[in-house]
Amino acid sequence: MGGQITISLWVFLFIAALALLGLLDRILIPSTRWFLRRRINRVLDEIGTRLDIEIRPFQLTKRQVLIDRLVFDPQVMKVIQEYAHTHDMPQEVVQNRVMLYAKEIVPSFNAYLYFRIGYWIAKKAARMLYRVRVGLLREDRYAEVDTDSTIVFVMNHRSNMDYVLVAFLAAERTTLSYAVGEWAKVWPLHMLIRAMGAFFVRRNSGDPLYRKVLERYIHMASREGVCQAVFLEGGLSRDGRMRAPKLGLLDYMLRGFDPDADRDIVFIPVGINYDRTLEDRSLLRTLTPEAEKRSRWFSVRTTCSFIARNLAQMALQRWHRFGYACVNFGAPLSARAYCREHRVRFDRLPRPERFQHVQALSKTLMRAVAEVVPILPLSLVATVFLNTREARLDIQAIDQRCRQVLFDMRQRGAPVLEIPHSTLTRMIAEAVSHLQLRHMLTAEDGRYTANDKEIPLLRYYANSIAHFWADEQEPYPTEQTGIPDRRSRLQ
Repeated sequence: MGGQITISLWVFLFIAALALLGLLDRILIPSTRWFLRRRINRVLDEIGTRLDIEIRPFQLTKRQVLIDRLVFDPQVMKVIQEYAHTHDMPQEVVQNRVMLYAKEIVPSFNAYLYFRIGYWIAKKAARMLYRVRVGLLREDRYAEVDTDSTIVFVMNHRSNMDYVLVAFLAAERTTLSYAVGEWAKVWPLHMLIRAMGAFFVRRNSGDPLYRKVLERYIHMASREGVCQAVFLEGGLSRDGRMRAPKLGLLDYMLRGFDPDADRDIVFIPVGINYDRTLEDRSLLRTLTPEAEKRSRWFSVRTTCSFIARNLAQMALQRWHRFGYACVNFGAPLSARAYCREHRVRFDRLPRPERFQHVQALSKTLMRAVAEVVPILPLSLVATVFLNTREARLDIQAIDQRCRQVLFDMRQRGAPVLEIPHSTLTRMIAEAVSHLQLRHMLTAEDGRYTANDKEIPLLRYYANSIAHFWADEQEPYPTEQTGIPDRRSRLQ
């Protein structure tokens, strides 16, 4: 008779766990990877035939390879050695710290997630919330751009919806790599964002190690031709006007740029505007120093309440989209042509002088962005009521004054599109209705008046096009200001 072998339960569980790991490692994981890789390759083959700017090999390189390449970059290694010597630390400790920074910054681009999931979500979200329009798009200008160039979309920053909107509109032409702030590190959102090709940036970090790692990553990505999207303002507009530019990311792109040897960097100005910015009241609140700081729980509760209220309105078929969201594309600006025209070599200049030239270029780009910011119906109506605050206007008077504003802006060279008379009348009426629903306008006997309690919110929307009225050269103010008083011109 055979003997019976008895083992402890914990030994059995240990053996079973080893067998399960072996099964996963040898059979399930390889087959899953093969299945996913096959689908990704199918997507790459499909989109490779229709993208104007192809996906760069840099984006398809394994993430760990890019991390190692970044950590062992000669300039990064030099900073590691200097930091270790200055702070009397082992070089291995400093290098491990740099490795953590590199893992935080480097994205893990996934073409399947970008084009099959991310694009679908962006498209559905944008079209569900807004009437999405592309106002200005000169195909002939972009046909002349060398597709081997590094394309950088330079945009104004109105809302966190900017990421979604521009990614959706640009997906038929190229992939975009964004710099996103620390707000996007929330689990599991950060995995999706990283897979979409975005890289995380710590705002205002004073750590020289972190700054050098970020600089070298942006330099690598730019040199390899990765298409990028940059908000020069560095953050959301608080009062509706464009903010002064931050020079960090632009300087990182240009400080090693050789116009004679490197691929060209082509900046494309992008102007974005909304009839309703989802964060408008929260942004205005940050301008009030005495405002009580809200807790994270309050923000979560408010967001959930906003979503629930809109879902309930959808269920009752009372929900309406938040008006128009429009994107305009301006004329491309070549960094190589700029360097030759101004006789400047960013890679050969000392830091103070280089920053002066980077600042000059950033101002040129900001003006180009400001020139293509869309003029939307709600901003027009807000402008009219701010300049005729005490007036009680009927819909015909509002329509007439909006047309006068458009005429004045067209005279100043603003990007005013030709819109049929009946269509413009309908758009203005919808904007008035939207303002009334949000209590920015009050109505009595068919006449509308600005609500004094909501003047800051009216000014926020009017400020999005206020630079078309401004007499100064810069499209952004040095301090918070409102739109100029032009009542005599609107009477």
